Amino acid sequence: MLVIGAAGKTGRAVTRALVKRGVGVRAAIHQGRRSRIHADDLVHPVPIDLATGVGIEAAVSGVTAVYHLAPNMHPDEVLMATRVADSALRQGVSRFVYHSVLHPDDASMPHHLRKGEAERAIRARLETATVLRPTAYLQNLDRPALHGRIEVPYSLDAPFTNVDLDDVAQVAARVLTEDEHAGASYDLVGGEQLSVREMAQVAADVLGHPVDAVAVPLDEWISGPGQDLTDQARDDLVAMFRSYDRGGLVGDSRTLRDLLGREPHSWHEVLSSYPSP
Repeated sequence: MLVIGAAGKTGRAVTRALVKRGVGVRAAIHQGRRSRIHADDLVHPVPIDLATGVGIEAAVSGVTAVYHLAPNMHPDEVLMATRVADSALRQGVSRFVYHSVLHPDDASMPHHLRKGEAERAIRARLETATVLRPTAYLQNLDRPALHGRIEVPYSLDAPFTNVDLDDVAQVAARVLTEDEHAGASYDLVGGEQLSVREMAQVAADVLGHPVDAVAVPLDEWISGPGQDLTDQARDDLVAMFRSYDRGGLVGDSRTLRDLLGREPHSWHEVLSSYPSP
């Protein structure tokens, strides 16, 4: 099976979940990418360039399934999705899974809209493609919590139903290896609604040390962490933060619960998985 974007945290998690099922993985990464793929005898790296299309046809050739994950916030996500879907169609790939996002038609977030457009472009070519729509990961905030300070450039009281990345990866591995998900779209949403302030409180209880929740002014984020981004990526993130300010990011966890056959992992469980200091 081919996992595109295998060097990122999502790609590594999906690869790891497939390996646990004994599935061989062709791990597609951008040539020169410094991040490492999941290391295992069943995993074999292949170079591709989604921006130019170089290597896509060779990477897709001979695989039974494709998991397509685009670079985060990329302005050409629709074109990339089209290239990969066209190759999958030509090569007769039996299963195609696209990693989208929760609420892909939310007009307040441009990068969500691009994913929605990419979904439609893929489905126009591959009617049986499966779409996964995860919400924000719990793992986006675990390291800050472990270090005792969670800083975000939006309201500390906005509601979120964040999801465990490993739960998403488990579903991805299932969908890639089973036939009954053809043409389905699945929202992948965690089972509890928490604000960042509440997440910090839970983290302090679990970890046994203070965890501060700090709202960083948006201008400060723009001149700090955001200054090295492209203008487009910065603008997309600013739009996302403003959307979070207005209403957070929440969804319904029933689909994920059904796919897992259990309750989704909680914030408490994710933090408890780390060794005690």
